[in-house]
Amino acid sequence: MIRWLMDTDHLTLHEQGHLMLEPRLQAEIGNVAISAITVEEALRGRMAYLSRQLPGPARVRGYGFLLAILRLCAATPLIDCNQAAEAEFQRLRGMRIRIGTMDCRIAATALAHNLIVLTRNRRDFGQVPGLTIEDWTV
Repeated sequence: MIRWLMDTDHLTLHEQGHLMLEPRLQAEIGNVAISAITVEEALRGRMAYLSRQLPGPARVRGYGFLLAILRLCAATPLIDCNQAAEAEFQRLRGMRIRIGTMDCRIAATALAHNLIVLTRNRRDFGQVPGLTIEDWTV
């Protein structure tokens, strides 16, 4: 049963094999998911890198990063952005919480699905009423 939703920072650290994060994620296989929003953020970052003028080796490395994140996303349970998440997003935006749009969408998805967000970004996610957050990197 899905209980946690990884923010993009935890997904990136997972991809890098973070020493504190990995044992927790391995112990909770099948219970930790990523949202469609997190997938979008991860892919946008890789695509932005690839859109730059890059020398050959950097471009090859960039495509390696792109494939690595695609494989990781494919191997991780995914949570969609459904109508309940969109309604929650609109409610949060109406509250004028001062966090980024993508973080607000991730928070809304977690609230709509009653999930705990895994993130190091306590400053922003901590502003969202009713949202539970955890940092598995400490």
